[in-house]
Amino acid sequence: MYSLTFTISAFVTFFTIIDPVGLAPIVLGLTSQLDNAQRNSIITRAVLISAVIIAFFAFVGRFLLDRLGIQLYAFNIAGGALLFLVAVDMLFGRQSGARETKAEQEEALTREDISVFPLAIPMIAGPGTIATTILYVGLATPNPLNLLSVAAAIASSLLAAWIVMRSSSWIINHVGRTGILVLSRLLGILLAALAVQFIFNGISAFTHMEGLLK
Repeated sequence: MYSLTFTISAFVTFFTIIDPVGLAPIVLGLTSQLDNAQRNSIITRAVLISAVIIAFFAFVGRFLLDRLGIQLYAFNIAGGALLFLVAVDMLFGRQSGARETKAEQEEALTREDISVFPLAIPMIAGPGTIATTILYVGLATPNPLNLLSVAAAIASSLLAAWIVMRSSSWIINHVGRTGILVLSRLLGILLAALAVQFIFNGISAFTHMEGLLK
């Protein structure tokens, strides 16, 4: 049965975990030596690569879980824990290790094409995004409307990331880095609450299943 609450949750979670606004200063820093045409080409390529990666895990993620013998409630708990770590880093203004390690960040500075690394992986389609995708597809299956909601949430978040990254100079000039940090912290609070809810849902499903087995 279609759920408006589920749809809203999917949109908020994907928008927060991809964090389009937070990508603006990163893109400017990594492409400071490039002209607008080169920057836009890299941004478009990064979003398309991210879309392919996310779609891959949306289609085969549940299959991989089944083959590994991992129940959805276990992935709820693990995914919630991972998202909570990302939320904590957002709240404290730290670079999330669930997205990009310090070593990866330093390596990115020496690469000419940053569309694959670090923009597509792990900044947009990182572990947090992949875990969220598998989690929401699992929760939406087999309801086609809920699956469509997840697809729309992913597509909207990627489109927002594309628009924001292409407008990064304008956003920095008008909103400022302080404004971006404030918004990132507000999104971090929402993500933390959603992450805790995922963990509670996983625990609830686990206890219910254990009760049925007994």
